[in-house]
Amino acid sequence: MTNPPRHLRQLGIDTQYVLLGFPLGIITIVLCLTGFAVGVGTAIIWVGLPLLAGALAMSRGFAHLERLRIGPVLRRQIPHPHYRSARSKGWVGKLFSPIADGQSWLDMVHGIFRFIPSTIAFCFVFTWWFGALSGLTYPLYDWAVPHTPDNMELPELLGFADNAATRITCYLIVGAFFAVTLVPVVRGAALVEALFARGLLSGVDELRRQVVEANAARDVAQEQKAAAVSAEATALRKLERDIHDGPQQRLVRLAMDLGRAEQQFASDPELARVTVAEALAQTRETLDELRALSRGIAPPILVDRGLQAALTALAGRCTVPVDLDAPVYERLDPAVESTAYFVVAEALTNVAKHSHASEVQVSVQRIATGLLVTVSDDGVGGASLAKGHGLAGLEDRVKAAGGVLAVDSAEGEGTCLTAALPL
Repeated sequence: MTNPPRHLRQLGIDTQYVLLGFPLGIITIVLCLTGFAVGVGTAIIWVGLPLLAGALAMSRGFAHLERLRIGPVLRRQIPHPHYRSARSKGWVGKLFSPIADGQSWLDMVHGIFRFIPSTIAFCFVFTWWFGALSGLTYPLYDWAVPHTPDNMELPELLGFADNAATRITCYLIVGAFFAVTLVPVVRGAALVEALFARGLLSGVDELRRQVVEANAARDVAQEQKAAAVSAEATALRKLERDIHDGPQQRLVRLAMDLGRAEQQFASDPELARVTVAEALAQTRETLDELRALSRGIAPPILVDRGLQAALTALAGRCTVPVDLDAPVYERLDPAVESTAYFVVAEALTNVAKHSHASEVQVSVQRIATGLLVTVSDDGVGGASLAKGHGLAGLEDRVKAAGGVLAVDSAEGEGTCLTAALPL
């Protein structure tokens, strides 16, 4: 659905931009071209260098004015480009700094050649406004226009009779045509002039900023990739250590018990049965440890029932009382849910092992930018994200998901771990 007031307001902005751009174009081409010609022509005797620097500085001022003018036309704020600053702090360096600045030369080129699009746009805008206004108001002044036999009107040229009704009808149709097409024609003319100005006055700087942003995005992607690799390696080392310290040792003992039972069956069957019973107990404990390890890799409850149910089960297994505030949200991206779960799981593990806390609060909040996970306790503090601490691998996991991990853990004041995960 169109908005007539907005279109009329934009029509006024475009019209004044083009109509003012024509005289400005005349002024800038005279001043910039004269300053450039005189400066270059007298540069051989060194007098022209200050004149050329002054012309470039003047074109910079006109360029700044033009950036302010084209903002409303393009419906966006045009950023001020970066100009090269003088390397020398003296007046000589400041005077000649525009000569070594590429953007200043682009401003000069715009000042010299802007007259071309300004003139074309002015012709179209003036013609369309004149045609619309004069055609639609023709019935008001037809009586005042002399109609001599030697003066052929437009209706006569088209083969119609020369009378007041025919003239009024014909010129009203012409005026209606110009009025109907006024908005797109004026808009197109203003855009031609404004885009030409934008290309020279801020296009190079915008391209440079896009390159900088692309490089920054690439660096962030590389950091996330490195963090993902580091987190994966840390998780594998932890899993290997847990298997080595737990199920592997139990399986070794199980093999030894079964071997001893095999030898005891021939000499002492009763003792062999006791040994087999102990082996069965070892088997059950090994299965329990393997189930615990599998929950750490990919907890089924997280996949089946979501983050809130998985955190509730996690809080129930913690040896420290947990105050959980995790409302039920719609299912999130699996990577986000998994990262949030492991943040809470690792934090609760550290609380149980090292904090000596009496209570821990876990909060999961949905905010505008993503998911905010907070785990705080009233323990001894001293936690750190530095290498060698238990939270270093967790930071890599959060960074791999595109999030940020922060820890506030003063000595004796407890620990507050906060993870912000984007959605």
